[in-house]
Amino acid sequence: MFAPDRPVHFTRQSPSVHNGLKGLRLLCISAMAWAVSGCSLLQTESFNFQAELPENFTISATTYYDAASGESCPGHKVIKSDQPKGTQLIELKLPLTEKVKGCSRVLKSVVLNIEGQWGKRDLDIGLQRGALSIRDEPTETTRPFPASGPLVFLGQCQWFFRTMGPYRYIVKVLECRALDANGVVQKSLMGGSMLRDGLAGRTVKLVLTEAKEDQPYFGRSWLETPKGWKPCIETKETFRCQNPPTFTDFKMPDGRDCTVYPNCTE
Repeated sequence: MFAPDRPVHFTRQSPSVHNGLKGLRLLCISAMAWAVSGCSLLQTESFNFQAELPENFTISATTYYDAASGESCPGHKVIKSDQPKGTQLIELKLPLTEKVKGCSRVLKSVVLNIEGQWGKRDLDIGLQRGALSIRDEPTETTRPFPASGPLVFLGQCQWFFRTMGPYRYIVKVLECRALDANGVVQKSLMGGSMLRDGLAGRTVKLVLTEAKEDQPYFGRSWLETPKGWKPCIETKETFRCQNPPTFTDFKMPDGRDCTVYPNCTE
């Protein structure tokens, strides 16, 4: 508050000072407008990718770009989910365009990196890949978008078991293939191709399932019995089980000596 017994003095600004402050305000406003417009120019189109996964599986995406205007500036980036490990519905936002050092790039393909955990140890994992291709023109294999909802690709992962090393420890190999609309496993990897036109803002979903039973990686070296799979000694000429078969033993990852997989003992 002002003291009542003391006069208040106001200083009148000169025109030059007034004009200078006005210009400074305009400069600040222009700078803020430029910043907002600059941010909007850097915004890129994108689409949503979802993956419905089995337990103990996770997924990341590697996006590959080509120059949009004939320049030489291809590139790629790895996009991982920030959701907790073990989440069975993963969601990623994948940019369709980006600008790097003045070079405009467009998305050409997405490699899907699948990781499955088959055992308790950190190294008990299997790796597999799938792919999504973005086309500018339709082809025989290009999938059209439905009128509503996501574009869905189906896949199935199969674990193959085998023995490794002088003590014949069981390890597993992962293989993931596409499924057709009837659920039949295809030779191709998971994924497919889709049109760029209309992709922005839409959702692409991979529904991945896991085969119920493991299969032998070297099928000719194992015989299926009512108790399970039994490993046999192979002939040197054909690498098939001897006739009549002579069986051998193996070890589970936890060190147990076994004669049949997966039950260990008959």
